Formats: sequence, structure tokens, C-alpha cells
Amino acid sequence: MKNYQVLEHTADIGIRVKSLSLAGLFKNAGLALTELSAEKQKNQYPEKHKIVIMQKADNVDELFVNWLNELLSASAAEALIFADIKINQINEQFVDAIAIGTDSRNYKTNVEIKAATYHQLKVQKIGFHWQAEVIFDV
Repeated sequence: MKNYQVLEHTADIGIRVKSLSLAGLFKNAGLALTELSAEKQKNQYPEKHKIVIMQKADNVDELFVNWLNELLSASAAEALIFADIKINQINEQFVDAIAIGTDSRNYKTNVEIKAATYHQLKVQKIGFHWQAEVIFDV
């Protein structure tokens, strides 16, 4: 079951993500990014690599975009696709996480996502859950 919904957008890709916690929101968004961009094809390179990702920001919107862009950057730099994420610590201005990935040669690229954008960005707490909407530049 997907933890996100794809949003209609003219030229790019958008998603809406929900979770009961801020940590879950960030994890679900990171995993949605992987699911949108790549599809597992084979298991020839099963070795798992862990990348520590820490981000600071002035507010939760900036933190969310920085987080997603750091995942994209780390994925490209290390030739990894992140299949799991563990959030160690998070608040609205800081995230410390471990992204667990495998060699990108295990995957077929569906779409190349260049960046998370601030266009139509919404990160908010609604009642007892968190929700975010973000547009990715492709």
C-alpha cells in the first residue's frame, strides 16, 4: 500500500504524503521519491549501504525540501537507490536520519527527478496527522 498519492501537474510530478508523525511524513516522502523514480529489476548487488543525512533549516517547509533534495543528491553521488529510511531525530528545524540503499544497477529508472521545489509546497499539521504536498522538477 502506497503512503502517498500522485498529484496531477502539467510538466512535473507532485505527491501528497500523510503520516501520524513528522518522522513518518519525512520517511514516507523519501520512499515515495524512490518509488516514483526507480523500479527494482534484479538483485545482483544486494549489499546495503547506509548514508547519514542531517539537515537544518529555519522552518519545516525548508527542511522538507532540503531533506528530499539531499536524498536525491546522495542517491546520485553514491549510485544508490534508497529502499529504507530510519529517522533518528526530527523536529520542525532539524532531521537526522539514515538512508539505506542498494546499488542503482538493481533498478530501472522510471523518471529522472531533478529536485524538490517550493512551487505549491505545503507541509502542515492537520488535526492529529501531518500532510505534505510537493512538486518535483523532472
